[in-house]
Amino acid sequence: MSSSNESSCASAFLLTGFPGLENSHIWISLPICSMYLTAIAGNCTILFIIKTDQALHEPMYYFLSMLALSDLGLSATTLPTMLSVLWFNHRAINFSACLVQMYFIHTFSIVESGILLSMAFDRLVAIRNPLRYTSILTNETIVKIGTGVAVRAALLVFPASFLLKRLQYGRVNVLSYSFCLHQDILKTVHSDRRISSIYGLMVVVSSMALDSVLLILSYILILKTVLSIASKAERLRALNTCISHICAVLTFYIPMIGLSMIHRYGKNAPPVVHILMANVYLLVPPLMNPIVYTVKTKQIRRRIFKRFWEGKKSAGAS
Repeated sequence: MSSSNESSCASAFLLTGFPGLENSHIWISLPICSMYLTAIAGNCTILFIIKTDQALHEPMYYFLSMLALSDLGLSATTLPTMLSVLWFNHRAINFSACLVQMYFIHTFSIVESGILLSMAFDRLVAIRNPLRYTSILTNETIVKIGTGVAVRAALLVFPASFLLKRLQYGRVNVLSYSFCLHQDILKTVHSDRRISSIYGLMVVVSSMALDSVLLILSYILILKTVLSIASKAERLRALNTCISHICAVLTFYIPMIGLSMIHRYGKNAPPVVHILMANVYLLVPPLMNPIVYTVKTKQIRRRIFKRFWEGKKSAGAS
């Protein structure tokens, strides 16, 4: 009976900012807020440019739009609790709200992984079968791929919330970050958590781990095709179309691997190291993706500059 009461009273979850640096939270929030604002502005700009320019209504840019949407979703999911902790020192979060945030964080992360794999497929088709590129990646096919990526993520993460809800917790549960992650919530469990832990591992293996293997295979095929091209200039041109995507993949997977390694092997590391890695994992991809694609993709860069100068001229004329 007491166990049941303990489980039903799991409403007090406390988020954590930067331990030992509470007096500096306002100053710490300045670069973090700048990163959020840059990420939101950058991804919104990418979406606006692609939507309003007919010349960019191509498979590669449709996938880039999906990536920007997932980045915006990830930023919007973590921003409220991050600012709540850093600005107002409001650490308490309701258990149900914590589960909802956890659900969307992991869902958008898996969506991003799936979109990066879809973009690798896009590059593979463009390089191996350029003449059939538009006939293979039709609008209908792209919609199906995007829907499949979103449905896979939503269905994979959905049972995790119910499994966590069935477990027993203490009356006060301190989390390690200023947002809710599955592995962090599991640490506060007082009952047997093996099923939830195994399911969480299955989700990672069937999504991000599988995607990373398929990404590597895609680039092996791309590299094999590129090396078979006789002209050095053509080889460089083909590889150059993949640079932005490779940067996005590295930006996503390196922080994720770093966070996993810290969780597994860095138990003696200071708490601030864990917190920094978790923030890098959630903040850096949404920040860097629009920057990388703006810098490395000539078509987007030109159209952004064109919009900027048109706006400046119209402002000057008025």
